[in-house]
Amino acid sequence: MIPIIKAKDAAEIKTRLLSRTQLSDESIVVAVKDIVKNVRERGDEALFEYTKKFDKAELNAKTVRVSREEIAEAYQAADEKWLNAMREAAKRITAFHAKQKQKTWIDFEETSALGQLVRPIEKAGVYVPGGTAAYPSSVLMNVLPAKVAGVEKIVMVTPPDAAGKVSYPLTLVAANIAGVDEIYKVGGAQAVAALAFGTESIPKVDKISGPGNIYVANAKREVFGFVGIDMVAGPSEVLVIADESANPVFVAADLLSQAEHDAFAAVVLVTDCETLAQKVQKEIETQTAKLARREIVEKSLKAYGTIVLVDDLDEAVEVSNLIAPEHLELSVKDPYALLGKIKNAGAVFMGHYSPEPLGDYFAGPNHVLPTSGTARFFSPLSMDDFMKKSSVIYYSKEALAPVAKDIIRLAKNEGLDAHANSVAVRFGIDIEKI
Repeated sequence: MIPIIKAKDAAEIKTRLLSRTQLSDESIVVAVKDIVKNVRERGDEALFEYTKKFDKAELNAKTVRVSREEIAEAYQAADEKWLNAMREAAKRITAFHAKQKQKTWIDFEETSALGQLVRPIEKAGVYVPGGTAAYPSSVLMNVLPAKVAGVEKIVMVTPPDAAGKVSYPLTLVAANIAGVDEIYKVGGAQAVAALAFGTESIPKVDKISGPGNIYVANAKREVFGFVGIDMVAGPSEVLVIADESANPVFVAADLLSQAEHDAFAAVVLVTDCETLAQKVQKEIETQTAKLARREIVEKSLKAYGTIVLVDDLDEAVEVSNLIAPEHLELSVKDPYALLGKIKNAGAVFMGHYSPEPLGDYFAGPNHVLPTSGTARFFSPLSMDDFMKKSSVIYYSKEALAPVAKDIIRLAKNEGLDAHANSVAVRFGIDIEKI
């Protein structure tokens, strides 16, 4: 049974949630470093060796890329109602991210101008897991912001099965709906390395996004700096703040929607109503018994499921801000009264009819969110992740002259005479006299 504790133990909850990371497993770190090094140095040869070793698939430069025929075949397996739902979700995701667009700007003065160029990156790579972790919705969430940003080429990688086919064909349909340019049948740390450094078959990209297992997460961390990455994501989590107006059936269902992700997923209810806490506790047991992924859910609940009792909703917000959850549900009578007090959360779901899966699939905001407390300094994946900015500076002679000596003084103070001289030579200034 999921435990009920007092708010004074909230710091302990945070520590327990943060301990879920496996990125510090030294054996995996070493293995990933070796994989990345080999793919970087040996290209396709190493890539296909690892694909055979880990995925049991025999691929080569001619068969690694997904063909039009394979995409068409995937469409045959797609239910028409699912297709319509995916297309509608794509429209909503695109519309939301289009509102994030920033424009190049330049402020002109009489003798100077300052501004910022806003440009999309040229090539983006998207990692899509295979098997039971394959989610077509994540394809939309990773690709569409890049499309909105104007990225010239989007390359997707996803693991093959032993027959050399994409392990979950509906990801190909999602990729086609989203507008992916090239798809390759490779997975794991070797696929991340291929995107980061390029091989004979797979083009090098500028940024890599997308979820994956612990090997993929470590590989993304390993290649960061050579390419950009979205984030190193940990296991999923949801925190629900609820008051007496909340329906315990709804709250339990929302908590379980995260617990079914994997055994490391965390679910936390924070409430000022003890009666609600007890009802949710019982309802979780009732609903868990009916779930297909019951075994995973039970492991998650046992390790990371918690109900926190607080004196009032202000204290509930304090607990939430401390934990900085990936998903935060405000299942209270007046969610807008709390919204202004929220400091740390990946996504905030307002009221009794905004369950977390609404954001996962359909509403439009991105479901790629900061986990494990990183909402304190990270944001959801957005169109801005696929943009880069360049500063623009123009000074005429008349604009530079009045500030020349100030620049020289600042440069000299830092011991950078060549910097000082770069300004001084334009006006015949003796930097020794400044």
